[in-house]
Amino acid sequence: MVATPKPVSSVEFWYEFASTYSYLSAMRIEAAAAEAGVAITWRPFLLGPIFAGQGWSTSPFNLYPAKGRYMWRDMERSAAAMGLPFRRPDPFPQNTLLAARLALIGAQEGWVAPFSRAVYTAEFGEGRDVSKAETLVPLLDGLGLAGQQLVARARADEAIKNRLKIVTEDAQRHGIFGAPSFVTADGELFWGNDRLDDALAWAAGKHGGAAARR
Repeated sequence: MVATPKPVSSVEFWYEFASTYSYLSAMRIEAAAAEAGVAITWRPFLLGPIFAGQGWSTSPFNLYPAKGRYMWRDMERSAAAMGLPFRRPDPFPQNTLLAARLALIGAQEGWVAPFSRAVYTAEFGEGRDVSKAETLVPLLDGLGLAGQQLVARARADEAIKNRLKIVTEDAQRHGIFGAPSFVTADGELFWGNDRLDDALAWAAGKHGGAAARR
């Protein structure tokens, strides 16, 4: 008798390329998810419209200097603990519109994860400006993709532009207010790199709530 495969639990990984802590999550989420037996859906979006809705014109790490100083030092510690390179990019936050559009193409075509890691490594590992096509094209080429053609498509394709708007609106409907955020199949929201493991455990049913006893 052939056993029926157990359904795979899933988590949506909502991330913004300008987000420092999303860098840490992006670099560890796939290994952590595989260990937990959870599938990951990469969901790039833009925080700018969400921040604007709260009356913020820039990152809260810029608006509140003490919080910003803490974050940069915490990033140095956390990246070192994970064995990741870290360099503060200038400017911060960066314009990530083009990178997000490219990631949405990647989500359709199967290369969103390696592309997203490459962008984060360039931005927060090397301090490069990922708003520029001259930064992004070599990253795409390095993945065996047609960098120039994809950048041109991301700039001109109205469907991709509209898709990014829709995805960002979806984030707002989920109640997402920052990145990284993780949404489980049953709608639980977890915010922050330090909640990634909790999100995976919840998705895998390894928590003490009522859902785990059903």
